[in-house]
Amino acid sequence: MNPMEELPKTFDPKANETLIAPLWSGAFVADQNSKKPPFSIVIPPPNVTGQLHMGHALDASVQDLLVRYHRMHGYNAVWYPGTDHAGIATQTVVERMLLAKENKRRTDMTKEEFLHYAFAWKEDYEKKILSQFKRLGSSCDWSRQRFTLDEVCSKTVNTMFKKLFDQGLIYRGLYLVNWDPVSETALADDEVEFEEKEGSLYTFQFRLSDQSGFIQVATTRPETMLADVAIAVHPKDEKYTSYHNKTFFHPLRKIDLPIVLDHFVDPEFGTGAVKITPGHDPNDYACAKRLGLEAINMMTSGGCVIEGHAPFSGLKMLEARQKIVEAMQKEGCLVKMEKHTHRVGISYRSKAVIEPFLSKQWFVNMRIFKEKLNAIVDNKEVEIIPQEWERTYHHWIDNLQDWCISRQLWWGHPIPIWYDKEDEERVICFAENGLPPEVEANPERYQKDPDVLDTWFSSALWPLSCTNWVENSQDFKTFFPTSVLVTGHDILFFWVARMILMSEVAVQTPPFKKVFLHGLIYAKSFWREKDSGHIEYVSQEERKQLELAEKLPKGVQFKWEKMSKSKGNVIDPIEMIDTYGVDAVRFTLLSLVSHSRQIDLDLRRFEEGRNFINKIWNAFRFTLPHLDNLDSIPNLVHDLLSEADKWILERLRQTSVEIDQFIDRYFINEAAQRVYRFFWDDFCAVYLEAVKPILFKKRGNSQDFETTRGVLLHVLLRSLEILHPFIPFITEEIYQHIRSQIKELSPLLALKQRAFDPNIHEVSHFEEALDWVQKIRNVRAEMQIPLGSVMHVHVVKHHERGKTPLNAIEVMETLTKSTFQFVEKIDEGDFGTKMSFPCATLFIPLPKEMLFKECIRIEKQLELVEKNMKGLKERLENQEFVAKAPQPLLESTQKQFNTLFEQRMQLKIQHEKLLHLTSN
Repeated sequence: MNPMEELPKTFDPKANETLIAPLWSGAFVADQNSKKPPFSIVIPPPNVTGQLHMGHALDASVQDLLVRYHRMHGYNAVWYPGTDHAGIATQTVVERMLLAKENKRRTDMTKEEFLHYAFAWKEDYEKKILSQFKRLGSSCDWSRQRFTLDEVCSKTVNTMFKKLFDQGLIYRGLYLVNWDPVSETALADDEVEFEEKEGSLYTFQFRLSDQSGFIQVATTRPETMLADVAIAVHPKDEKYTSYHNKTFFHPLRKIDLPIVLDHFVDPEFGTGAVKITPGHDPNDYACAKRLGLEAINMMTSGGCVIEGHAPFSGLKMLEARQKIVEAMQKEGCLVKMEKHTHRVGISYRSKAVIEPFLSKQWFVNMRIFKEKLNAIVDNKEVEIIPQEWERTYHHWIDNLQDWCISRQLWWGHPIPIWYDKEDEERVICFAENGLPPEVEANPERYQKDPDVLDTWFSSALWPLSCTNWVENSQDFKTFFPTSVLVTGHDILFFWVARMILMSEVAVQTPPFKKVFLHGLIYAKSFWREKDSGHIEYVSQEERKQLELAEKLPKGVQFKWEKMSKSKGNVIDPIEMIDTYGVDAVRFTLLSLVSHSRQIDLDLRRFEEGRNFINKIWNAFRFTLPHLDNLDSIPNLVHDLLSEADKWILERLRQTSVEIDQFIDRYFINEAAQRVYRFFWDDFCAVYLEAVKPILFKKRGNSQDFETTRGVLLHVLLRSLEILHPFIPFITEEIYQHIRSQIKELSPLLALKQRAFDPNIHEVSHFEEALDWVQKIRNVRAEMQIPLGSVMHVHVVKHHERGKTPLNAIEVMETLTKSTFQFVEKIDEGDFGTKMSFPCATLFIPLPKEMLFKECIRIEKQLELVEKNMKGLKERLENQEFVAKAPQPLLESTQKQFNTLFEQRMQLKIQHEKLLHLTSN
C-alpha cells in the first residue's frame, strides 16, 4: 500500500469530519468497574433555549482536551453530557413561539397543555445543541446523558429539598423579593442585573397635621406613594429636630402618617427626609421591620396598580408614575422635578424592570453555611484555578443572603409541598413519587404548592445527579467527586459555590477537586461616532469585512467587548467550523485559554489555526510515502542515530514533559503553543528539512535510510498522540492511514495509550549547530543573498576535542543551503562576515555578483550616519544649547556623536575595500 495515494493534495475538513465521527460512535463509554484511576468531569449543561455559542465551544474544547488527554494517559475517563431545562428562559421562548405561531398565550391553556409544548421544544433544541457538541468532537459518554428534568434529576432534587426541609434549612415566609412583572415570578438577588438609567428625581411637600408647616421628600419612584406608611429623618439631623413625633397628611392615601427616626437616612441626599414604602423598597422594608411599621402592597403580580386606588387602579407602574405626579401637582405638592441617573434592576431573562414585591416565597438558609463554604476553599478541598478567584469567592460567601428558591412558573421542578387548606402553616414535604399518604386519604383537604424551584437549585445538584447519588450507584462510588469543573468565571457564585453547598449537605464532600475558571470571550465591536455624539455599531456583515481588513476605514473605531447581538460582534462557532474546520476552531480557542479574565478573539486567529492544520496535513502527506512497506514499528538503536535523530527525539521528550506540566497546571494556551512550536519549528523546519537528503537517498547509506525512517515513524506517531487531544479529527484520520499498514497499532488513536519517549541528552552540540544555522541565515538576509544562491562558508577549526557542531556539518549545509569548506586561514583581502565560536571561526565571503549591491547599501548607510552626525554636531556647537542643557543630556549627545563617528570610520573602511574589490 502506498499512503501517498490515500492522502489528497489538500485537507478537506468536512470530508474528514464525516469520515472520522462514525469511528468514535460508542467508543467513549466508561467502565464503572475499571481498576484504572478515575478521571471524571461534568459538562456545564447548556440551556435548551438555543444553539451552541462561542462560550460553549471554548468550554467543550477545554473539557474534551482534558478527557482525551487523561484517557490516553491510562485513566478511566468519563465526561458526563446533558442539558438544563432553564426555567424562566425556556418558558419565555416557548410563550413567544406560541404567540407568534398559534396566537395563543400560556393562560389560554392548561398547565399540562403548555408543558406538552415546552417538552416538544426541549426535544427539538436539545437534539440540535447536542449534535453541535458532537460536531466539535466532544468525547462524552453519551450513554450517561442527563437532563435536569429527567427522572434521576427529579428524584435528586426532591430528595435534597426534603433533606434541607427536614433540617430546618428551607423555610417559607412573606418577604420583599425581586419581582419580574413580565414573567410574573420572583428572582434571586444574583438573577438581577443593574443598569444606569436616566430618570427624574421628584421633590414633594407634605403639610404637617398640626398645620405648622411642610416637610419635603425626594424620590425617584412616585408611583409607589400609594403604599407609603411614614416619612423618615435621621435622628441627629438638626433640620428636623422640631419634626420629631409629628405626623403629616398624605394627599393620596387621605390619612395622617407618622414622621419616624432612623439612622439609615442620608441627611445629605435630597432633602434629608425620605418616604417609607416597605412593600416596594428593600431599605424601607428593613426600616419598617425595625420600627414595627406595616408593609402595604399596591401592585399586582403583572405590574399594575391594584384595585382600590382609583383613579390609578389598573395602570402599569410607569403610567401610574406620570398620573400620580400630575395628581400631586394639582394638590400643590410637587416642588420640583430634576434629571437624575440611578441604578435600575433588570431581569436577567425578560429584561423587565424589577419591582420589589411582597410575596410568600421559599428560601434556603444560606448564612449557616458561610464558615464551612469558606473553609472548603481555604483548606484546598476545592482548588480554585487561577487562585486569584479565591478572593472573589470569599467575598461572595461573606455576603451571602438567604436564597429565594421558589419561582412562579409552570416549567420546572414542582416544589414538593402540600398545604393544609384548614391551616396553611401546616405543610407536608414529600419526596417520593405519587401523593403523600395524608393527601391520598383526604385529597380535598390539601392543596399542592403551584410554584416550581429556581433552575439553579437543580443545576447545583448536577454532579450528584450525573453520578446518580440518590441511588448510591456504582458511578457515584467510582466517579464522585469529579476531578475538575471547567467553566467561565462569571458563574463562580451562581453555580460553583452552590454545587459545593449542595454536596456538603448531601455527602459532606465537595463535588469536584478542582475548578478551572477561564476568561470570558470578547470580540471586536466596530462603531462610528455620529454627529449627535452617539455611537452607531456597524452591521454584522460589515463587521466581518472589517475584522479581516489590514486597516480600518476613516471614522471607524473598535473596542473589545463581550459578544452581543446589539453590538454586532457575535462570532458564530458553527459558521467558523463551516469555514475553517473543527480542528482549526478548537486549536484557535485552546491557544487563547489562559488564566486571564478576558479572552480577545480575533477572526484572524482562526486563519492561523487553519494554517497549522494544513501544515500538519502537508507534512504527513510528504512523509508517509517514505514509510511505505514498514509493517511494524522498528526498535531504535541508539548507536545508529544521527545527531539530528537524537536531537528531535530529545525535543519530542522535552515537549511531552512540558505539555504534561502545562496541562496539569491548566495553562492550556501554553500547552497549545508548545505543541505548535514543536511540530512547526522543530519537526518541520529543522528535522524534516535535515533528513530530506537521506530520504531522497542523496546522502548516507541504506542503514541511515532505515534508521531515519524508524525515527520518523516514532516521531510521527508520538506527535499524533500529543496533538490528538487538541485536534482529534485530522490526527485520527492520519493515524488510520498509518494503522492500515502497521496492524499492531490500537484500533483508535483516541483510545491509544501514549508511548514512552527515549531519554537522550547528548544534544547540546546540535543545539549549537542550530545556533550556527540561524546566524548564517541572518547573514544571508543582511547581505540580501537570494535563497536560490548557494553560500560558501569557510571554516577554520580551533580544536578536535569532543563533539562539536562540526559533527552535524551536513545538516547545517542542508538547512542553510550552503557549502562548508575547511581552510587553514581566512584571506583578509576578502569581503564578508566573520563569526567566531569556541571550536571554529566561520567566514562567509560576499559573492562577487553581490559586491556592487553591498557597495550601494553601505553608501546609503554612510550617508545616513553623516546626516545624523551633522545634526548632533550643530547641537554641540550651539552655545545656547551647551549653556542651558542639563549635564546628562550633554554627555548623552556627545556619546551619540562619538558612536556615529566610529561607525562612519568602519563604514568608510568597508566602502574602500569594496571599491577595490569591484575594480579588480
